[in-house]
Amino acid sequence: MVEGKRKENLVAEMSVREHKVHAGLAEKLGGKDEAPDPHELLESALAACTILTVQLYANRKGYKLESTDVKVKIESEGPETQISREITFRGELTDEEKARLYDIAGRCPIHRLLESKVTITSKMV
Repeated sequence: MVEGKRKENLVAEMSVREHKVHAGLAEKLGGKDEAPDPHELLESALAACTILTVQLYANRKGYKLESTDVKVKIESEGPETQISREITFRGELTDEEKARLYDIAGRCPIHRLLESKVTITSKMV
């Protein structure tokens, strides 16, 4: 569970277990660019999940994966939201291993969540 509150004018602070994560807004939106904006945090979640999911698999299989480098960008949003993701595998890997890691990247939990039909229930307390 994540809990959030306003830290200062246009900065939000989220508590995740013992960690603090901040979100802000760019100057063009009235903020002071103190932290990533919420869209960038969503992009970060997909990048992080991809990297960690692939590394877990590579560790289990003994692949010589040095790093998975990921770039994520929300290209457009709405009923047909488009998110692009570029994945680079670095290390001593065969073409077959790279293909398998690419397949595994598509199975990361955040990727699956973003491609699912999501329902958000809210209540005022």
